[in-house]
Amino acid sequence: MKNSTKDQVRGKLEHVKGKIKELAGKVTGKKALEAEGKDQQVAGKVREKLGQVEKVVGK
Repeated sequence: MKNSTKDQVRGKLEHVKGKIKELAGKVTGKKALEAEGKDQQVAGKVREKLGQVEKVVGK
C-alpha cells in the first residue's frame, strides 16, 4: 500500500476515533473529552488531506 493511501486511511480512522470521543464527552458531560475528540477529528482530516495531496503530487 502506498504511503499516500496509508495516510488517507489513518486520517479517516483518526477522524472516526475523534468523533467517538466527542460523542462520549457529550454523553458523559466531560467537556475536556469532547474538546479532545474535536481536536482529533481535525488532525484526522488534515492527515487524510495530506494523503490526497501526496497522491496528486506523486503522479
